[in-house]
Amino acid sequence: MKKPVVDYSKLRFSNITSKEYRHLFLILGWVGYLIMYIVTERFIPIEKCHEVHSIVDDIIPFNEYFILAYTSWYLLVAGSLLYFLLYDVQSFVRAQKFIILTQVIGVITYIVWPSVQFLRPEVLPNNNFCSQIVGMIYSVDTPTGVCPSLHVGYSLALLSAWLKKDTKKIWKVIVSIWIILICLSVMFVKQHSFTDVWAAAVMCGLIEIVLFRKRYFQKGVNA
Repeated sequence: MKKPVVDYSKLRFSNITSKEYRHLFLILGWVGYLIMYIVTERFIPIEKCHEVHSIVDDIIPFNEYFILAYTSWYLLVAGSLLYFLLYDVQSFVRAQKFIILTQVIGVITYIVWPSVQFLRPEVLPNNNFCSQIVGMIYSVDTPTGVCPSLHVGYSLALLSAWLKKDTKKIWKVIVSIWIILICLSVMFVKQHSFTDVWAAAVMCGLIEIVLFRKRYFQKGVNA
């Protein structure tokens, strides 16, 4: 079994600020986001939200089977961050900084410009396992705070980290296809509008430039 690059068994409150462990403080970004998520979900009424809709939404059909890709997002996020935390701290730091910026931008947008979508079907067309999962997701996740899509934003943040990682190309291809399916799934299960998706892509593109512009500039100079 591959050995972790950091020995977390030696982690203590007394040494958590040391160079070996201080990257763990980036996890606190999730705590801050969770608090703000609850605030925006519970205290911003739908009546004050701006409806998000695109003509593309009317073209994309509802397909409950895409919920499998949609929910695999949780595995992607947890699995990627845990893997990076154990075996590639540099990728963990890259991913977490990227994710924190998407969280900050997303939450500020949700507060300054609250959004809502009304794309969900009133009645699910089929009665199967995937439809049941869709119904469960609908019941716990309101259609507010949707633009930009953080489901897409986090996925692209992790894609950025995976593509920069020194690993086999086949894994990069697999992760890329997986993330593309996740980004498509949010529209097919009607959790997000096409507008939410392209807004998230633009946001992530700008964050990529802010965080890694030196990396691209150096490559250009070396070329």
